[in-house]
Amino acid sequence: MKIKNYTEVTEFILLGIPHTEGLETMLFVIFLFIYIFTLLGNFLILLAIISSSHLHTPMYFFLGLLSTFDIFFPSVSSPKMMVFLSGNSRVISYRGCASQLFFYHFLGCTEGILYCVMSYDRFVAICHPLHYTVIMNPRLCVVLATCTSLIGCIHATILTSLTFQLPYCGPNEVNYYLCDIPAILPLACADSSLAQRVSFTNVGLLTVMLFFTIIVSYTHIGIAILRMRSTEGRGKAFSTCSAHLTAIMCAYGPIIIIYFQSTYNPLLDAVVQILNNIVSPMLNSLIYSLRNKEVKRALKRMFNNLLYGEKIYSTHEYSPAEAVSGQANGKLLATAHIISGSPTVLAQQTSGTAGQF
Repeated sequence: MKIKNYTEVTEFILLGIPHTEGLETMLFVIFLFIYIFTLLGNFLILLAIISSSHLHTPMYFFLGLLSTFDIFFPSVSSPKMMVFLSGNSRVISYRGCASQLFFYHFLGCTEGILYCVMSYDRFVAICHPLHYTVIMNPRLCVVLATCTSLIGCIHATILTSLTFQLPYCGPNEVNYYLCDIPAILPLACADSSLAQRVSFTNVGLLTVMLFFTIIVSYTHIGIAILRMRSTEGRGKAFSTCSAHLTAIMCAYGPIIIIYFQSTYNPLLDAVVQILNNIVSPMLNSLIYSLRNKEVKRALKRMFNNLLYGEKIYSTHEYSPAEAVSGQANGKLLATAHIISGSPTVLAQQTSGTAGQF
């Protein structure tokens, strides 16, 4: 990415979170705890997925990618923010500011697209369980992951180039805790209307498209769940989907508030962006994984192997309540296995209904 600097400005000063003077020590302790918890939680989830062979499925492949991005996303802004909260320098170099903006939008956009991919994975799992392993094959998973990162890179490159091709020759104090477009563009010495329009259109259009796709996927999922005759299977599917939707709202909500507000509000922006950039990655480890019994079992096996050197093989037993009845028995049983993270279709275990499929 080529950045043209036409000005004498070589650094910016991050003023931090607006209207928090005197609270630096308390904020430092809070954000340090959140950051460490985020790194540790997502790292353990990633290790559990890698070390447990029965979690090598599309659902957990994408969940592993999400955990990886959730390690790097808060790392874009948290270390620098904790540096100046601890009383050290608030200065960030010109290229450091540009890099921070690029990686913030690259990782944020990539995560947003990944949520969309994960909703499609759940759509296939619940609406087409018998074809899940055929549709969500390893090749498609790799293609989706590659395209997700590529789109995020293109998106971030466009926004960063438009922002830093402008001359910055006046004040260099950024009234924010990181370098982001709404805080940087007012400092430009030239007309920034084009960059504002493009960034608004780019972020807004992409957000709307992804959110619409997620809504469509979950509408089909909701209809499929309501058609289930098993109360147990319906409850499990609703629990899984509600967790996904909660994480999605935590990710998309701040973006909608920040980029669709009529006037720029530094304090409001800081609060909602902290929720998106720092708090949401921590919540994802709880929402997506630590509530998941399969991940808990994998973590327990991993710790037992480390502490006691025991080799505990992966097993999963389904209670009789998970076996559903009715004409769609085979399909719903397959759905129950896929929702839990295992895409194996046990058609031979269905109660004499395999011939119907």
